[in-house]
Amino acid sequence: MNHKIIFFVRRVACIALLLGPPILAQTIQPLIVEYNGKAGGKFQVTNDTLMPMAIVMEPKSFSLDNKGWATYRKLDPGIHLDLSTMSFRLEPKQSYYIFYKAHADILPAWFTIYAVFSPVRKDEGLQVRIMLPHTVYLYQKQPIDRKSIEIKNVVYRPDKKLIACDLENISQSLIRVQQVRADGGKVPIVAGGFPLLPGSPRHLEIPWEDATPPSDLLVHFPHFDMKELISAQSQ
Repeated sequence: MNHKIIFFVRRVACIALLLGPPILAQTIQPLIVEYNGKAGGKFQVTNDTLMPMAIVMEPKSFSLDNKGWATYRKLDPGIHLDLSTMSFRLEPKQSYYIFYKAHADILPAWFTIYAVFSPVRKDEGLQVRIMLPHTVYLYQKQPIDRKSIEIKNVVYRPDKKLIACDLENISQSLIRVQQVRADGGKVPIVAGGFPLLPGSPRHLEIPWEDATPPSDLLVHFPHFDMKELISAQSQ
């Protein structure tokens, strides 16, 4: 399976055109949580439709490519997850909390718990499965510093109206980019955060519509910032 959360949104939207708006009314909160070492938490699933839903939990490990796309697989044996339930029925307009505890043989670790929604039907009509993710990151005890992060190839491409750059986490620890900001125009352009997994690269492309070229890129981490000048690429 290879997709981002947005992939599910698009796929569900297409299904909704066929089956009607109620199919969009399943939710899971929160989407992402972070813990130091062990995890002990909960998440809420909601069925806001007018039909009962069968819910099944599917824990998965995953890896990320350099564009942030995830490839999912069976939960790694070194991750130990205890869920309060693996399946249940959720009546219309109801919510339910799933509690869990998790630890890993080696830190850092990360995984996703999918809540898989299926309508409870008496007929044999089209069966739709909606998968909503709750993603958990288990951090190592010691945070990493700026020496473990490399930022390269920071360029502005006026022909494509975007800023491109490459980041890489050269350590064996986990860190999250909290925000990326491009300055130089009338209004700064801000891109959302993302995880940098151990030993992993990430390629970023940030749209830039301002007529004035961008000047610098600020990458904000939990305990430090990194600022890089943006060079202009010839058209």
